[in-house]
Amino acid sequence: MIVLIQRVNWARILIGGETHAEIGKGLLALVGFEREDDEVAIDRMVDRLLSYRVFADAEGKMNLDLKTISGELLLVSQFTLAASTGKGLRPSFSGAEAPAEAEQLFAQMVKVATERHPTTQSGIFAANMQVSLENDGPVSFILR
Repeated sequence: MIVLIQRVNWARILIGGETHAEIGKGLLALVGFEREDDEVAIDRMVDRLLSYRVFADAEGKMNLDLKTISGELLLVSQFTLAASTGKGLRPSFSGAEAPAEAEQLFAQMVKVATERHPTTQSGIFAANMQVSLENDGPVSFILR
């Protein structure tokens, strides 16, 4: 699993021109599933998302996590993160999880995250989404 997190002041998903999900201060997490991912990996990643210290404390150091600041979480499935880009001029998706399995994994991730952090929202798997955000910093990290 590859997750690109961005610390945001706000983020929004539009689907068909309508707002589907919107958060304030928190994390936007773009999630790409790989073939070996399973429920254990989901549990571990959700724990990391909620506990990863990327928010500034009183001294301006990244010492606070999403839970501590009562921030919101927006999960977006993005299979292109699992692409292999090391050779040639076209990405290969041979390492990405098959769509049916990835959809189940994403649904499980949303369920687990929502149970542990009620201010979690998500996009729709395989939908054509327009994602807007204001990256705070900018601060972005890749979690594996």
